[in-house]
Amino acid sequence: MTYANVPSKRKGGKPKTFVLDTNIILHDYKSIFQFQDNNLVIPMAVVEELDKFKKGNDALSFNARGFMREIDRLTDGKMFGKTGVPLGSRRGNIKIEPNHPFPDTLKSLFLDDTQDHRILATAIWVRDNNPGHFTALVTKDINLRMKSKAAGMEVQDYLTDRVQDERLENTQREIQVIENAPADVLQHLGYGEDTSVDWKDLFREEPAPNSLYKFIWDSGTLCGRYNAERGRIVLVKNKEAYGIRPRNEEQKFALDACLNPKIPLVSLTGGAGTGKTLIALAAALEQEHDYDQIILSRPAVTLGNQDIGFLPGDQKSKMSPYLQPLMDNLGVIKGQFRPSSKEALKIDGMVNSEKLLITPLAYIRGRSLGKVFFIIDEAQNLTPHEIKTIITRAGEGTKMVFTGDIFQIDQPYLDQWSNGLTHLGEKMHGQPLFEHVFLRKGERSTLSEIAAKLL
Repeated sequence: MTYANVPSKRKGGKPKTFVLDTNIILHDYKSIFQFQDNNLVIPMAVVEELDKFKKGNDALSFNARGFMREIDRLTDGKMFGKTGVPLGSRRGNIKIEPNHPFPDTLKSLFLDDTQDHRILATAIWVRDNNPGHFTALVTKDINLRMKSKAAGMEVQDYLTDRVQDERLENTQREIQVIENAPADVLQHLGYGEDTSVDWKDLFREEPAPNSLYKFIWDSGTLCGRYNAERGRIVLVKNKEAYGIRPRNEEQKFALDACLNPKIPLVSLTGGAGTGKTLIALAAALEQEHDYDQIILSRPAVTLGNQDIGFLPGDQKSKMSPYLQPLMDNLGVIKGQFRPSSKEALKIDGMVNSEKLLITPLAYIRGRSLGKVFFIIDEAQNLTPHEIKTIITRAGEGTKMVFTGDIFQIDQPYLDQWSNGLTHLGEKMHGQPLFEHVFLRKGERSTLSEIAAKLL
């Protein structure tokens, strides 16, 4: 399969023409500026579909409105005409093409009058009316790509914002296991006065900030993190947060990152039951005196992508099923203490006073979050733009923890390469203020761990 990955015309050749499907614009409305000097065609059927998405607070609505604004700006005082309007300097033209029927030879293949068929028919019409000119339909819809191939239409996926496979490891990198390190160095790391060693004592090249290591030696296992500010590998110690203790080295690194005030941005990825959200919440409660508010949130995306309107009741009742997993984690932490204990009563008081707030992610846009411990669960269902929007809300003293599993994505326009959580890990890799921990071992139950591995 070919991919529309920032295409360009051949030297001395004609610009190519790309017909965009609705899902490309809903995925990223700025994609229209990523095709270099090539021309774009937007079928009228796409505009009709976008009109249905223009109302709402989610990313799809945002992108639909953003595209309409850009088109309105580009056509200010202009008509599309035959060639369209310029997209800008060193870019091609864009035009909206009225819907066209299938040629007679294909009408018997596509009997249903659907928007997908209208888009495909228009793409074929554009190709047939520009002989000798490369034309391709660009869509993220696999089914439409199959239909296009069956009809003999060139079709491509849009992968400009897709993280390359070899760079995806930055978002999934595990703790590096080091064996046969000098015993005297490890002795100083584990039991020295400051429990740290110079990175030059262990490595030839300086590690990336917040790189994580597990050192195996005769006396046991030591966990270390590279502190770029000090230029030293520091010991990651066993810690406890509000009754929650790490059960493995990965959770030890995750809790250390969440408790570290010098690392304001943390990404925790891993499969179901690895303890991502529980550790983040426990760390937040442990440090509640350092923050004005603890906010837990997650995107309102269900398994199967069912719309919230299918649920009965008011807004609070509708959001309850989406936020219940966060309440479950809070219940686990409360379960560590007696109902009448000061810790349990303190959690109840924080919930009642909204010092601890569980809220839909849709209401974060426009806010300025100062001195907030912000946990964003199921972040794999966010787009790169949504991740950016959330992080840019951070004020002074705010810490953000994103948790999720890039292999459990419920958004139809995202995958493991193009979701916001993957982009966060890839783009922020190597920044001293960011730490990523990939948790592999499930701790929810033996059944949960086996299911995560085998099913």
